[in-house]
Amino acid sequence: MRLYLDDNMASPLVARLLGNAGHDVQLPIDVGMIGKDDAVHLTHAIGDDRVCLSEDYDDFEKLHNLIIRAQGHHPGIFAVRRDNDPKRDLKPSGIVRAITKFLAAG
Repeated sequence: MRLYLDDNMASPLVARLLGNAGHDVQLPIDVGMIGKDDAVHLTHAIGDDRVCLSEDYDDFEKLHNLIIRAQGHHPGIFAVRRDNDPKRDLKPSGIVRAITKFLAAG
């Protein structure tokens, strides 16, 4: 899967684990996008046909709804939710497992 990790997911560990799992991963630093707004990150991901991976659930939900309402489309958005409970939050390896299971489900 072609993935773009926005600023808040742009961890070298997450990128490496996803790459090791066979994904084509792009980080904001790779394309001069560090510090850009969420809409700019998603616009880049759409233009490069990549699924955007983010922890910013609320903003990306709004962006998704805007695109759908305007009868547009995007390759997808994976949102990693954080509940301020380290025991329940996904670790980098859990993110990779979740994406792998999602793809295996078809």
